[in-house]
Amino acid sequence: MGNKNPSILRYAKASLIVRETDWEKILDFALLNKVDIAFIGPDPVLATPLVDSLAEKGIPVASPSKDAARIETDKIFMRNLLQKHGVPGGVENKNFTSEQECKEWISTFGKGFVVKPRGLTGGKGVRVMGDHFSSWQEGLSYAIDLIKKDGSVLIEEKLVGEEFSLQAFSDGTSLTGMPLAQDYKRAYEGDTGPNTGGMGSITDHDHLLPFVNRKSRDDAFNILKQASSALRTEGFPFKGIMYGQFMLTLSGVKLIEINARFADPEGINVLSIMNDNLLDIMFEIANGNLRSRVQFMKKATVLRYIVPVGYGSQPKPGKLMIDPNNKDDTKMYYAAVNGTLSSVDMTGSRSLAIVGIGSSIPEAASKVDSAASLVHGDYYIRRDIGTEEMLARKAASFRN
Repeated sequence: MGNKNPSILRYAKASLIVRETDWEKILDFALLNKVDIAFIGPDPVLATPLVDSLAEKGIPVASPSKDAARIETDKIFMRNLLQKHGVPGGVENKNFTSEQECKEWISTFGKGFVVKPRGLTGGKGVRVMGDHFSSWQEGLSYAIDLIKKDGSVLIEEKLVGEEFSLQAFSDGTSLTGMPLAQDYKRAYEGDTGPNTGGMGSITDHDHLLPFVNRKSRDDAFNILKQASSALRTEGFPFKGIMYGQFMLTLSGVKLIEINARFADPEGINVLSIMNDNLLDIMFEIANGNLRSRVQFMKKATVLRYIVPVGYGSQPKPGKLMIDPNNKDDTKMYYAAVNGTLSSVDMTGSRSLAIVGIGSSIPEAASKVDSAASLVHGDYYIRRDIGTEEMLARKAASFRN
């Protein structure tokens, strides 16, 4: 861990506080403690040799190899792979290494576009016309900065619609899907303010979403299956969690990106209602014999993060006091904090995830409201996530 997270420490027989990309120290720690299986959560670690090195030392791993993880860690690789194998859901895109070629293309594109760094940026490097820049000249300036910094940049057409996430377990051959989810990255209520790592997320009782039907879910799952097949054909079978970020547009389901780990924070939603044992599934992934179906409760979930005041721009970390939570329909997960279960010091990042579980999304949201009263101190939480008002506004916006 990067910090002394009390909720992890209470279950740990041994722990190591270290930067997550210090993979050699983590490898030594795993060997010293004779771990039975490894799973890598943070995306920057997937770009290191950790997974391959663990496997070479005989430790089973339920995460993709460095080559297979390129489907997340290299956005240009992902788009080229899917185009090569004819995977549906693609968008118009082009990568550039030349500043002049980039300028000529953007100036004549004639549509809204998105500028994406080639590699990982913690979910904060993608910039969208209309949200982060108002003219093609501003977008070009950012693209040129990325070319100077990284040597290349990816430009894609801007999609309009409703975003949703579909996560799947994969053993290198077969995939098993999880409930659909939607996350909210904007810092402030009404989906305004700067982008963050994620302020909260929702799932619905039927494992779809109020604005995503079964066919659209199946189309998204088919894209993930074909992406997995493409990686296997290229010699990089994908073992672990494959997570697709999709946009439901008027012309169907389009793929924004594929990631190689649980969604953040949507992974918390789905794991909070999973009936099967996660550890058993991890061993199945590592051994290549994943079950055909994973069982989830027919319940809706709403997650909201408690964060420092000013998170997303100028966070002001403080101390939180936390009363015990004894209810089965709410769960509290500790994030970037140090301390004990009853008293934590916040860092500049997200502090606590509160998950409510109910028969509907608004009911689950009301349970988050109740659980938030157990947390005392100066903090911020987006109280609109999962409310009836938000769902109605999103439905109306999508119809229009």
